[in-house]
Amino acid sequence: MDFIEKELKEGISAAFKVVFEHDLDVESFSLQPTRKDFEGSHTFVMFPYLRVTRKSPEESGKAIGEYLQANTQLVSGYNVVKGFLNLTIADAAWLNALQQISSNDTYGDLPSNGQKVMVEFSSPNTNKPLHLGHLRNNFLGDSVSKILKAAGNDVMKVNLVNDRGIHICKSMLAYQKFGEGETPDSSGMKGDHLIGKYYVKFDQEYKKEIEGLIHQGTDAEEAKKKAPSMLEAQQMLRKWEEGDEETVALWKLMNGWVFDGFDVSYKTMGIEFDKIYHESDTYLLGKDIIEEGLDKQVFYKKDDNSVWADLTSEKMDEKLVLRGDGTSVYITQDIGTCELKHSDFPFDKSVYVVGNEQDYHFKVLFSIMNKLGREYADGLYHLSYGMVDLPSGKMKSREGTVVDADDLMQEMFDTAEKQTRELGKIEGLSEEEANKLYRTLGLGALKYFLLKVDPKKRMLFNPQESIEFQGNTGPFIQYTHARISAIMRRAESLEIQSGFEPVGIELKERELELIHKLTEYPKTVALAAEDYSPALVAQAVYDLAKSYNGFYQDVPIFNEDDKNLVRFRINISQAVAKVIRHGMGLLGIDVPERM
Repeated sequence: MDFIEKELKEGISAAFKVVFEHDLDVESFSLQPTRKDFEGSHTFVMFPYLRVTRKSPEESGKAIGEYLQANTQLVSGYNVVKGFLNLTIADAAWLNALQQISSNDTYGDLPSNGQKVMVEFSSPNTNKPLHLGHLRNNFLGDSVSKILKAAGNDVMKVNLVNDRGIHICKSMLAYQKFGEGETPDSSGMKGDHLIGKYYVKFDQEYKKEIEGLIHQGTDAEEAKKKAPSMLEAQQMLRKWEEGDEETVALWKLMNGWVFDGFDVSYKTMGIEFDKIYHESDTYLLGKDIIEEGLDKQVFYKKDDNSVWADLTSEKMDEKLVLRGDGTSVYITQDIGTCELKHSDFPFDKSVYVVGNEQDYHFKVLFSIMNKLGREYADGLYHLSYGMVDLPSGKMKSREGTVVDADDLMQEMFDTAEKQTRELGKIEGLSEEEANKLYRTLGLGALKYFLLKVDPKKRMLFNPQESIEFQGNTGPFIQYTHARISAIMRRAESLEIQSGFEPVGIELKERELELIHKLTEYPKTVALAAEDYSPALVAQAVYDLAKSYNGFYQDVPIFNEDDKNLVRFRINISQAVAKVIRHGMGLLGIDVPERM
């Protein structure tokens, strides 16, 4: 809650005590933003309290408004519209709020709440490079982690890499057959791209075999199972699980190349993890918990010795949790990995950032953990996000039709360079500074475009639209920050002192609008953490940048005779830059000092 809202609520509580002899707890009610067609900034709705006031909505609102105006220095006016008490805040209070914001170096960070939150995201497969869908996942996971931390949580970012299984063996088999000793160095390709090439190669050969079998009269579904490449891949997986030296050596070699490639991609994205789990270390986990579940009668055995969870009472199906031969299925591993993660970092909440095609899987997992009596089960949360489409349609990695993450990032850097040069925004920058700016703008455009949309929504990514310097884009906000940085440099060169005297300043509408938006910012951070939604931060920062540009056009800063007003407007500019920097930082986006 911001400084002004806190004082207002205390004043309203005091008014109820004095005027209506009623104790109104400040935590029991909230204030709303005043509708734009009425005067004021904060609105208190009277209707729920008419039993207490025993007056009409209008009379009740008037009584509270009069008390606030007479007994606080906060409220300078009020109006009552059908039981909605709209309050106008005194300029002195807004100015006081701005001074508090300006003097707070950590403005936007909320106090520690003692909660531990684990955020798991990225989770790539080591048979292909990262693509556009991974970018939304990585940016979302990283931003949510930053927002949760700013909201006072102790956050741990983890990545569970899918580095084993039949899909990995497909790449290995194709490399074994067609690789001829090719390496990242000899091919000039990043390791993840090289291995992705062989994943596509496997699919091409596999499809030829299926067509051949169908041509010989085999049923299509049967052909998929009997195709030699699939049988060989399954045999390779069995060898890997048995620890066959040659198979494990090839797996280590190829995965090593992929990890090196991933490291480069993560560095370009600006993404880091506190801990990386590997499925090759966790895939056998969970079997002991299945035994525990059988003892607790959470699970039951069928005649073939397979173990199942009956979730029909929760409107789900029966779920296989262990095969009859004692081997794991995906849910077995997830049960075990969930337990491992909690033992490593005893979390209050664990957020899984995974696409919405896995909604059902997580409902099943969370239900099972609840039935097993895990106290932390209520804190398990699936941050389900929509897929990213392109104007050209859906992507399929095995067919090689994905939009590669590295290529897309490079395209964004190149587009940023082209746009920036055309707009003449690199005057006075060295080549090194200019190249850094292109990367900052390109990556900022990409992250902002993918994060400004509500995570739950499916979205269409348009690279050209994302890099525009006008409208709701990353570069527009970055440019606003650079503009304010130029104002700060000019103020420094003119030796204008920071700080201002609030006495005698009458706020213009543009100034009032800006300070109001600044005071609302911590509330946005709290709400974004509650909803796991970077889109709320993106919208708030864009609204602030848009308001500042209106202020910049309408209100003189240096061309003003009153030196105190000059200092005040520099101060407001500085506070806006601070909040833009903080908000964009929560989205994982850097803001330049010069453009």
